[in-house]
Amino acid sequence: MELSAKQQSIEQLKQAQKILILTHKNPDGDSLGSLLALKKVLERLGKKVTAVVSDPIPASLTFLAELDRLETELRLNREFVLHLDLTKTQVANLGYRKIEDNQKLAIIITPKSGQFRAQDVSFPEPVADFDLVIVLDTPDLARLGNIGQNFRDLFYETPVINIDHHPSNDYFGQVNWVEITATSTAEILVGLIEALASPDHSTKELIDSQVATALLTGITTDTGSFQNANTTPKALTIAAQLVAAGAEQQQIIRQIYKTKPLSTLKLWGRALSRLRTDETHRYAYTYLGQADFSELKAETNQSSGLIDDLLKTAQGYRFVALITEKNGSLHVSLRALETGINLNALATACGGGGHDLAAAFEVKSGTLKDSLESTLSQINACLVNQPG
Repeated sequence: MELSAKQQSIEQLKQAQKILILTHKNPDGDSLGSLLALKKVLERLGKKVTAVVSDPIPASLTFLAELDRLETELRLNREFVLHLDLTKTQVANLGYRKIEDNQKLAIIITPKSGQFRAQDVSFPEPVADFDLVIVLDTPDLARLGNIGQNFRDLFYETPVINIDHHPSNDYFGQVNWVEITATSTAEILVGLIEALASPDHSTKELIDSQVATALLTGITTDTGSFQNANTTPKALTIAAQLVAAGAEQQQIIRQIYKTKPLSTLKLWGRALSRLRTDETHRYAYTYLGQADFSELKAETNQSSGLIDDLLKTAQGYRFVALITEKNGSLHVSLRALETGINLNALATACGGGGHDLAAAFEVKSGTLKDSLESTLSQINACLVNQPG
């Protein structure tokens, strides 16, 4: 009988010793909480774990434990090693020179006596940096940003476990554990961690207060503090189990929803002052440019809660859109205000993806000045086949 994705993941994790954990660029509560929780659990199981988050951590998530143990960039061993047998003679000098119009490199080894022969040289197999890669909460490799672009060979040469809950997932791993009915990747990981428990490492030991807080952060943020329509009885049950395990639920609520820097409030105020509507297609939108962030001394990730905390309270429209200028491109976040619209289909048609009620896409090489109107036209064009 063929093993399920969950069973395959468990077997791979039991065998692996050097594990790399990655998640999408611009980390959020689910991606970061999931990554921190899984890293801690695997280390308790005796694994050597490297976890990389290359983009800045949102201020609202800096309360999570052990952020200082995350890497900000991926470093791989690129050394090419050759071995030289020294049993018959030692090395007097070692050098190199370029030959054939710099197309080749000659390595010159001078012996103290006698000579070296071809059979004295050997080329050991390179030691792999990792024997398993786990990608969390990421629908496709492009969402990994520079890591996905600059280390593509890693994903072909190393087994990849892809754990996600987005319907738009590309199934890019050798093992693809994608549960589109799950509220979050953190919810999926609870089942994985429970399955990894053993007499030597009980579930209670693996899911302590720190791990429970990280996992509950993921579930809380991806359900809008259990207010979104994607909240399920299973998610509420798991959340209760995590609170019982010591998750700091009140700290999560306080840090994410009740604590805002003044620069964030000013940024949100500017976005609200620009709120516009498209009465024909029945949606509301606003925008923030790079100049707004600079002028208000705000980080780009400080706009992340705006659409969920404020814009989603608008009435009389099908959805809201927040268009944010970031590093020479436009990021478009979409949130449904009523049922009957599939934002995942809309975003996918525009080159992105997500869920029915929450999705996003990017406009590459776009600025607000040059691309705002064309981006709105793109949204309207992608709405053609939407109901309502």
